[in-house]
Amino acid sequence: QVQLVESVVGLVQAGWSLRLACAASGSIFSVNTMTWYRQAPGKQRELVATVTNGGSTNYADSVKGRFTISRDNAKNTLYLQMNSLKPEDTAVYYCNAAILGRGRNYYESYWGQGTQVTVSS
Repeated sequence: QVQLVESVVGLVQAGWSLRLACAASGSIFSVNTMTWYRQAPGKQRELVATVTNGGSTNYADSVKGRFTISRDNAKNTLYLQMNSLKPEDTAVYYCNAAILGRGRNYYESYWGQGTQVTVSS
């Protein structure tokens, strides 16, 4: 059984920083692309940033220059460093990972439970 567990560190006001973490655990053989999404109230879920297992990254225009995605492959952990936070960054943040479980022959998509980030002005 594979699961992704998110955690967050830090208090947030506009301009502050916060780091999200997402740890994959269970019977894992390999983790491919890992991604952060977010969903604000009344809006569709949107991609925030993605990182391949080779370290290539991609960001939404709205977070470029402020957010940094990274991963620790030895720990199967994904991070999102969020700087210069704005009220419009308020959303539930979800991590997603393509994981090849032991004994499987295809990658499956797994989601974290979601973490509420609220940025006050």
